[in-house]
Amino acid sequence: MTEQSAGGEEVGIADIQRVLEMIPHRYPLLLVDKVRDMVKNESATGIKNVTFNEPHFQGHFPGHPVMPGVLIVEAMAQTAAVIAMHSLSDDAAGKLVYFMSIDNCRFRKPVVPGDVLELRMTLDRRRGAVWRFNGVGMVDGEKCAEALIAAMIMDV
Repeated sequence: MTEQSAGGEEVGIADIQRVLEMIPHRYPLLLVDKVRDMVKNESATGIKNVTFNEPHFQGHFPGHPVMPGVLIVEAMAQTAAVIAMHSLSDDAAGKLVYFMSIDNCRFRKPVVPGDVLELRMTLDRRRGAVWRFNGVGMVDGEKCAEALIAAMIMDV
């Protein structure tokens, strides 16, 4: 599904069915429910609806559930992978996006059940098969995480 932005760019939306077509992740490691505001070779916002039913909350932490930071970073990486696949369009067939590195990662505020985590990812640089993204995780307009993520596009 696509729309037009104010600047005339095509803005895409990926519901859960489209996300499942674009990246290989599945339960319990699929951490993006929807991606909106997708602009090829630029940016997108992943949406993660955080629920108490997720398995990691049993042990992180009993009586005070907090989404593990590594899963927030993984949700950022999955959103970045959707941007890459959307940008590649027809050339995405037979390709996978592999997470390569994380830099300048910071956690600012806990993410808890009931939160809607917005993963705002922006393409920083693309050199051949390597893509680098700036990511910011937001809940209710407050920054909860940030990171610089690199990924490599490879044939399956």
